[in-house]
Amino acid sequence: MQISFFKTGGQASTNRKIFRAAVTVAAAGLLAKGGLAMKELIVARAFGRGDDLDAFLIAFVLPSFMLNLVMGSLGAAFVPAFVDVRQKKGVAAAQKLLSSVAALSLAVMVVMAVLLGVLAPYYLPMLASSFSPQKLHLTRELLYWILPFILFSGLSTFVSAVLNAGEKFALPAIVPLVTPIVTIFCIWLGAGRFGAFALAVAVTFGSLLEAALLARSLRTHGLALRLGRVRLDPALRAVLSQYAPMFAGSFLMCSTTVVDQAMAAMLPGGSVAALSYANKTVGLVLAVCATALSTATLPYFSQMAAKRDWNGCRNTLRRYSTLVFGLAMPFTLVLIVFSKPLVQILFQRGAFNNSDTALVSRVQAFYAIQVPFYICGMLFVRFLSAVRRNDFLMYGSAISLILDVALNLLFMRIYGVSGIALSTSLVYVFAFFFLGGCTIRVLSRQIELEAAALDEEPASKSATENTVCV
Repeated sequence: MQISFFKTGGQASTNRKIFRAAVTVAAAGLLAKGGLAMKELIVARAFGRGDDLDAFLIAFVLPSFMLNLVMGSLGAAFVPAFVDVRQKKGVAAAQKLLSSVAALSLAVMVVMAVLLGVLAPYYLPMLASSFSPQKLHLTRELLYWILPFILFSGLSTFVSAVLNAGEKFALPAIVPLVTPIVTIFCIWLGAGRFGAFALAVAVTFGSLLEAALLARSLRTHGLALRLGRVRLDPALRAVLSQYAPMFAGSFLMCSTTVVDQAMAAMLPGGSVAALSYANKTVGLVLAVCATALSTATLPYFSQMAAKRDWNGCRNTLRRYSTLVFGLAMPFTLVLIVFSKPLVQILFQRGAFNNSDTALVSRVQAFYAIQVPFYICGMLFVRFLSAVRRNDFLMYGSAISLILDVALNLLFMRIYGVSGIALSTSLVYVFAFFFLGGCTIRVLSRQIELEAAALDEEPASKSATENTVCV
């Protein structure tokens, strides 16, 4: 007997592939995130909610924001074009596109790292408006140590997208385990002597190791991470035409993280760290589940879009939306109800005390509201990227950023730092309904066009036959 979710047929085969890929990414990602959680426990024990950790988090927020913005956007724009070129023109043409995009992205990352370093004295005081001069100086010094992370982690993100496009999911999901292991080692060796600089060195060196492992894996699949001449051929133009709205959308959406941390820095000391700790468990769930689903679906949505299999897309969207809400809603309720005991178990030791637990558990409960909406929203994001309608993502992100700032200002006054978490969750609820409506609109339009084309084909064929008879 077969489970109805995987009925026999071509589309069921695609759903099975997506399911297997998602399970693979989730399992490997869970192992990687387990290492990340262990690292956070050790960081909490070593630094608590002290100034060193606040400084490191603010120093790290903009490089990580820019990395997610530039390379995350590029991956979403690159995969549909890469899949299309590989299917229609072969591996050689796909390698040419890969080399061109790699060269272009590396140049952009170098420029970005230089600008972040040069402009640090101007933007850091705005991000950390409540920091003392000494704490602000520490933040700037940590930033300079972190900047190479942009290059190494950017290459890792790009190579992971290429491997996923080739339906290779396990290694890109498990490689992020490297940096937490390096961080634990650095804290053990040097946290007492070097403070937050141990964290900065660990982030940079860990990202270098990750990039080397992924680049080596790419060569075993018949491709190579080599830089090529950038020529504006049709394939590269297809990537860039989708990159512009995707970049704008990611910029606006990723800005919510920077805005949230900057606004948390306006609150009493330790608020930035409280926001970070509270998002660890929720972030782990989203990183494992949402990343697994979005990583697995993008290549297959891209394949179905290239084949104009719109009914297949509708089938996959319907089935996985139902599955996500059926599983995520009960989990979310449990996470909200047991937020305080969970924080006690995970963090309450060393410098992390009872008052920290009370605050972080409230923030975590508000963060948990977003879980089902965020995961299912990523399903819509991947479909819209696959059909190259990233303009909808741009519009949704613009509205979400404005809404996030407005809700932060409102709820901070009532709930303090917990209000920022509530604002974030409500923004993702809005994004779910907005992107879901856009997905229905695009899919319905494509199905109507496909049906109209099929209706016209018999009429055209009949007219041709009549002409021949005459």
